Amino acid sequence: MGDVVRTLAVWCPDWPVVAQRIVEEEPAAVLVANRVLAANAAARRQGVGRGLRRREAQGRCPELLVLERDEAAEARAFEPVVAAIEALTPRVELTRPGRCLFATRGPSRYWGGDVALAERVGALVAEVLDRPDGVRIGVADGPFAAELAARAAGVGAGVLVVALGETPAFLAPHPLRVLGPPALVDVLRRLGIRTLGELAALPTADVIGRFGTEGSVAQRLAAGHDARPPALRRLPPDLEVHAELDPPATLVEPAAFVARSLAAELHERLDHLGLACTRIAIQAETEHGEHHSRLWRHEGALSAAMVAERVRWQLDGWLTGSTAHRPTAGISLLRLVPDEVIPADGRQLGFWGGTTREGERAARALARVEGMLGPDAVQVPERRGGRQPAEQVVLVPLRSVDLSDHRARGPIERAAAPWP
Repeated sequence: MGDVVRTLAVWCPDWPVVAQRIVEEEPAAVLVANRVLAANAAARRQGVGRGLRRREAQGRCPELLVLERDEAAEARAFEPVVAAIEALTPRVELTRPGRCLFATRGPSRYWGGDVALAERVGALVAEVLDRPDGVRIGVADGPFAAELAARAAGVGAGVLVVALGETPAFLAPHPLRVLGPPALVDVLRRLGIRTLGELAALPTADVIGRFGTEGSVAQRLAAGHDARPPALRRLPPDLEVHAELDPPATLVEPAAFVARSLAAELHERLDHLGLACTRIAIQAETEHGEHHSRLWRHEGALSAAMVAERVRWQLDGWLTGSTAHRPTAGISLLRLVPDEVIPADGRQLGFWGGTTREGERAARALARVEGMLGPDAVQVPERRGGRQPAEQVVLVPLRSVDLSDHRARGPIERAAAPWP
């Protein structure tokens, strides 16, 4: 299977809770949109799991500590972990705070094989976190399988290495929900397909004819391949965007404000060339010559809002992290460098709902107003659920949401109990 890269994935369970430094014995859960996003081991022992509504979680565990998600804290806490892994390889790719991966070809040969490398990475991360059971390591063919291997790693050793060439057999029994897109998974389940192995066994031409590009990507992942065949084209040389900050930024907000404009400029250049970015290098430089660079990966296409969000996470982790990793001067240069691009597959504009040209124009207009008035001046409504009318919808800063993401915009499930 020559189109996959042997990959090691690092996964820190319950990271939204761990990053807020809650005592392990105290039941705690992080909620987003009135549902549990992550819970620690103490809460899970009392029946609190991902996806539960707030009231149901508190009913199962009355002493549950309910926390709002703090992605800035997650980024700050994960920066020392990435710095420790960089001692083994410079090509660490982040997917989100709490998860990262890298190709094992060079490091594995140096450390004596995949198992020895995985154990070394696990020991480094556990030492940084000061939690022996706070990390899971998975090694497999391709990033998708490696992340699933990390999630399947046991609590004891925390390491699972899938032998070379055995990835399709490892993936076969997994349920379809691990693929992600709920609409595609729902259709496949109604057609009687329940596992990745059953999806991989379908005729490829039929899958593409029925589900298009999304179905083709899902089947390649289910079969143990990379999401897309390797691109043979070279990156165009004029895609890099950068900006000099004068005066240098010592706080996250001014730098993130500039980064949003850079992300929009980069997105326009890629769109003009019919390309989409799946991996990007975010580089920062201080006036004292200190450099900070991270690779961010996404299985889909990185939108301008997603790039800006990742710049904020990275700079927050660098500027407000521990003294050992914090720069000694303000950021004077920001640079965004696409590291991997793919042909843009295009989008189906909505007829009733979905993506529309009017919606895209409104999003661009809001971004321009935000550029003139500041990062917190423009707010948009976000549905949170809840029983009281004031809890149903709240105003949040535009920079905290991705207006191009329609996955969570369906109707909020109504509470079954009567209103107070």
